[in-house]
Amino acid sequence: MIIPCIDLQGGRAVQLVRGRKRALAVGDVLGLLEEFHGYPILHVIDLDAAMRKGSNAQWIKKLCASAKMKVRVGGGIRTVAHAAKILSWGAEKIIVGSAAFKNGKVNRGFLAALAKRVGRKRVIVAIDTDDGRIVVRGWREKLKLRPQEVMPSLEPFCSEFLSTFVDNEGTMKGTDLSWFRKLRKSTKLSITAAGGIRSMREVNLLERAGMNAAVGMAIYTGKLKTKRSR
Repeated sequence: MIIPCIDLQGGRAVQLVRGRKRALAVGDVLGLLEEFHGYPILHVIDLDAAMRKGSNAQWIKKLCASAKMKVRVGGGIRTVAHAAKILSWGAEKIIVGSAAFKNGKVNRGFLAALAKRVGRKRVIVAIDTDDGRIVVRGWREKLKLRPQEVMPSLEPFCSEFLSTFVDNEGTMKGTDLSWFRKLRKSTKLSITAAGGIRSMREVNLLERAGMNAAVGMAIYTGKLKTKRSR
């Protein structure tokens, strides 16, 4: 299954290369809902909140209220109260990344409190990696941890994982299918793969391996051709 992504920065939907260089920007954020009509799930990520440079809360509220698909929201969710607030806006699930780790380890206290408050079924943990190691703080800080080491210990606190292969994010070079196949063996929970996915071949191979595909750049540039219901 393809999951389209809206990454928000300064009130625009943007696509960044490896989380740094902006490659494109779309001003009509709500207009993307029509473009993505027919997809069952939408990912919305607040990049400004993730990098502590502001908030796109007003746009997230509008997207959650207007979307006719399930909306999953991430970016800068650091407290249980904030997570609960986003869910109250109509989000189906929240995505936590940096807050899932503290001092280089799994932040069990926060995750346990979050799961207790909103329910683990409404929590997705983002495990983004660069050169095989987990990165946090807007992909600026690299931990010593590798995803395969921590996924089993994260399972009690979430319903699924979002894993971005940062090495290829936004590059349109394709993703690393063999790496994701290895990752698939580390958990029984659902995994959504992201990072460089550019073709239906990759989407189909990921699906065959039991994973969804979160896609941004390939959809925005028209490189990924899909059949969507209208």
